[in-house]
Amino acid sequence: MKQPVQGSVTVVGAGGIGATIGLALATGGADVEFVEIDPRRIDRGRRAGVAIRAFDDWTPRPGETIILATKCYDNAAVLARLPAGAALVPIQNGFDPGLENAALAGEGIASFVAACRPDRFAPGITRPGDLHIGSGDGRPLDGTIRDLFQRLTGTDRFRLKFVSKILPYKHAKLMYNAAISPLSAAAGIDNGDLLHDPNARRLFFALLQENYAILDAAGVELGQIGPFPPRTVARILRTRWIARILAKFFEPSLRGTYCSMAGEIETGRTEIDNYNGHLLRLAEGRVPAPLNRAVYELVKRMESDRSKPDRAVLAALLKA
Repeated sequence: MKQPVQGSVTVVGAGGIGATIGLALATGGADVEFVEIDPRRIDRGRRAGVAIRAFDDWTPRPGETIILATKCYDNAAVLARLPAGAALVPIQNGFDPGLENAALAGEGIASFVAACRPDRFAPGITRPGDLHIGSGDGRPLDGTIRDLFQRLTGTDRFRLKFVSKILPYKHAKLMYNAAISPLSAAAGIDNGDLLHDPNARRLFFALLQENYAILDAAGVELGQIGPFPPRTVARILRTRWIARILAKFFEPSLRGTYCSMAGEIETGRTEIDNYNGHLLRLAEGRVPAPLNRAVYELVKRMESDRSKPDRAVLAALLKA
């Protein structure tokens, strides 16, 4: 029988990824508490008997293990509250400059897609994948952190993979996220429609190719997220008929799944700076990035205007 983890584990952010990982840790015997800002999630968690508190009521303790599963734009508020000695483990898709100088105990990237049910605290994985855990600088993970995540081994929710360096996997995930999220969010479509709609598919493939070119020109090492290595994906996209056949194959598994940016544009705040903004910074002085620039500026305008997503933006991007 698994022994309880010594000390507490706090998961900040009880969205699809945070809730999935936190509940899986609790099933493995960890003492898990969630911290949230959304009163609806807090209410659902309490009704489900989950230990959860509002962010304003949270005072982290020195030595506490904290899994950061918020959107990148909420990181600053969390970092401002952390005491010295807190073991911070971000599991996020985007790249936040505010974390570059933070002392991290480890870092993760999830390639599975998860969503929280609106009626109860029960996240569901809508597309299987992996959870990669490693360090940002190649040093071995602290034993306590490794022991904690080993409690996820054997879960049927996702596959756990320890890696020596996490950044190659984060950048590989970014290659996909920075193509999927802005297009799906701006057009108001699901991920399956991104491969079904001809305009969306054409833009998606072109943006993927540009993302790979940026990362390659910057000399960024890329890990494998999904069935093909990034270099193979770039080669496939250069042969259009093969890319279209594979799109038809993958489309059914993506129907009904949504990007993490879905629904954010009308709130006036998205992670576009942490996705395409990061790629534009890498591209500067190295390689042209016209499509990333066009997509970035489109989403920033829609953010500012709190525009309603509209499929018509896809045709406008193609014309541009």
